[in-house]
Amino acid sequence: MWSHKGLTCVAVFVLAAGCSEAPKQEPDAPLINTALRQDVLKTNANIAYASYTDSYLAALDLRDAVNRLINEPTDEHLESAQQAWLAAREPYGQTEVYRFRGGPIDALRSDGTLGEDGEGPEGHINAWPLGEALIDYVADTVDGDSGPEIPGSTSNINGSIIADLSLAITEETIRGNFELGGDERNVTSGYHAIEFLLWGQDLNQDGSGSGPRDAGAGQRPVSDFATDMQCTSGVGNTQPVEICQRRGSYLAIATDLLIEDLKAVADAWSPNSPINHYANFVNGGDASLSRMLEGMGRLSFGELAGERMNIALLTNSQEDEHSCFSDNTHRDIFLNAKGIANSFLGEYRRIDGEVISGVGIDDLLRGEGLHAEALSLSQAIEDSMIKVSVIDAEAKAGNPFDKQIQGGIGEPNVSGAIRALAQQTKHIEAAIAGLGLSSGDLRQDTEQSLP
Repeated sequence: MWSHKGLTCVAVFVLAAGCSEAPKQEPDAPLINTALRQDVLKTNANIAYASYTDSYLAALDLRDAVNRLINEPTDEHLESAQQAWLAAREPYGQTEVYRFRGGPIDALRSDGTLGEDGEGPEGHINAWPLGEALIDYVADTVDGDSGPEIPGSTSNINGSIIADLSLAITEETIRGNFELGGDERNVTSGYHAIEFLLWGQDLNQDGSGSGPRDAGAGQRPVSDFATDMQCTSGVGNTQPVEICQRRGSYLAIATDLLIEDLKAVADAWSPNSPINHYANFVNGGDASLSRMLEGMGRLSFGELAGERMNIALLTNSQEDEHSCFSDNTHRDIFLNAKGIANSFLGEYRRIDGEVISGVGIDDLLRGEGLHAEALSLSQAIEDSMIKVSVIDAEAKAGNPFDKQIQGGIGEPNVSGAIRALAQQTKHIEAAIAGLGLSSGDLRQDTEQSLP
């Protein structure tokens, strides 16, 4: 008697025989796993939402610390505000990988819709370098090009928004003077404007641009926020109390604006967002996957290796390093690279310790049979992380980035990290090709000639 299993076997045999002439998949064609690709996008969107939410929450903590400083200017409260700023940079640095892909950070309009790249709040959040004399007093001589500053202003008092008593310190003033005169260095808001107000300029040992650099950051005195007769604009430079009040107001409003911008981006990544960016990205198929990998490559090559590292190295200028007032550039570099690794591995550790994990690019490459591409990209990312970790460790040991770019023991470390990031980009391109995707030029964001 024929069993059910036997019938099944016969049916399968006949079906197979009848289909023997069916076309076969080309051996070089990618083994596309649509469900796995969507899982990668969902993980990436979940991490984006978590990391932008963390950035927003950390900025709320920063505001609390800033308010304590303004209400009671003490050395302890100034240091606490500085530490809160440093903590706020940790999650945000890992979000930079979500740029260059038409997402909320680059394209979110004030009405909540997504427009073109460049219409979003990124510049208001993280633009650098600053022409800092537009905001507050500066030294007559600095180490490097401090930007356009203000026409006709050559001293540490003239022309700044804080010193100009005819200008009210309001959101409109700060927003309205952003990129004044069409110069993108005239930055009035965001992390680095707040950084400048908390630390002041990082001057060399002799206080000018000609002497040796020290290992410290800027040294803005707490008296710059004094609300009594002790008000200053720098040590020994007594000012009317109104100047310090205006400085405090500027700091408070700039922090509020940062929170506002970060919340808008975090909300746009929410699964419940009315603009539905989360769903559109997750369901965007290969178009979203291409943009994801393009963002990884463009951050790796043009923005990080080129603009943020190689320019500072070639110009040997503190003004060209990312967080030049706080000497926190080593963390910017490490965290940007970490954001790329997060996307590759599909994992992110939140500021409260929770780990968001899922399917990453590594899993996708292996799942579609691209084992060589997965291994080479994994090794390239590991090499980059090792090299940026050396820069980070050197800075924590008392040799900050602005000293490392001067040469000696630090310069080979920086050059090595730049080369590793450039090589990493080549492997990202190989992954894009292996997955049968297409992207824009991963090298379009810098004019630097990199390996």
